[in-house]
Amino acid sequence: MADVVFDMNDQRPIWARPDAVADEIRAALPTDWTLAVMDTPTEGTGDGSTRAHPAVLEAVADARIYMGFGIAEAVVQGGPRLEWIHTGSAGVGSSLTPTLVERAPIFTNSAGIHGPPMAEAILGMILHFMRGFDFAVRSQPEARWNTAPFYAAEAPIRELSQATVGIVGLGGVGQDTATRLTALGSRVIGLRRSGSTGPDGVEVVTGETGFDRLLRESDVVVVTAPETPDTRGLLNADAFERMKPGAIVVNVARGTIIDEPALIDALRAGRVRGAGLDVVASEPLAPDSPLWSMDGVLITPHVSPVSRGFWRRETDLILHNLRCFLDGRPGEMRNRVDLRAGY
Repeated sequence: MADVVFDMNDQRPIWARPDAVADEIRAALPTDWTLAVMDTPTEGTGDGSTRAHPAVLEAVADARIYMGFGIAEAVVQGGPRLEWIHTGSAGVGSSLTPTLVERAPIFTNSAGIHGPPMAEAILGMILHFMRGFDFAVRSQPEARWNTAPFYAAEAPIRELSQATVGIVGLGGVGQDTATRLTALGSRVIGLRRSGSTGPDGVEVVTGETGFDRLLRESDVVVVTAPETPDTRGLLNADAFERMKPGAIVVNVARGTIIDEPALIDALRAGRVRGAGLDVVASEPLAPDSPLWSMDGVLITPHVSPVSRGFWRRETDLILHNLRCFLDGRPGEMRNRVDLRAGY
């Protein structure tokens, strides 16, 4: 029987689990603890898998710790002794099952671990529209050396140092993004649920008043907030009306935070200059969605976190939390999820 079940064998090659990770975890455990390393493939996309392999359910029966990509209801039900559960995903929406919330073990996620690559993806999307790369991409298949959209009096070409960027959600990804933007000279406004300080140079706002200010003052609105009942549909028709004309919208969080029909209307009306979408409300995006063919839309298939740097950061997080757990210092564990708030 295992004390710790390590179920993070992602089936996607770029996320392949290095053997050294299990070795480091095993070395950090007391000598009388056992580690079960699961070789059954799992799914780390989005919030992770909601299914559990029979071998995992057998291993978790007497375990005190479970680590996986997403937390299946069956894992919580089948592991009555679980004291700490960790997910390799940042999102936890599908993991917050009734059994998990009712039993309330320590639950940690991987928020912030994906921050560096996601922040770079956000910067790329912003620059795609600010520097007019979308114009060049449209002209290239036609072999047209087309300077007109760049030289026009109303050309939407800007510099980051002249822009105000509003970030909805100042968690790990939001903070990494803000740090990079301020370093490049942007003014950054960050919206968070509770009033507290953000990265140096970031103007932190809260509540509906703060959200309204962010919308009205930002040249770019970036969504990095978790999906909760409060954030679902947050960027709706009213929000697009309050944005500065020609604003750029970037979403790398969850597609449901944006009202997609309202975004399509705003794009068609020219109120939104461009939309960089790494996530959509229903994935994969339907082939008949107008977003595929609209000028001013850049779609990536939920890949902004992809990076070969994931496992080092993830392992460091796991080892830190494991030391705190074993030493009886649960309050010092990083990335503890508020089961009621949903993140």
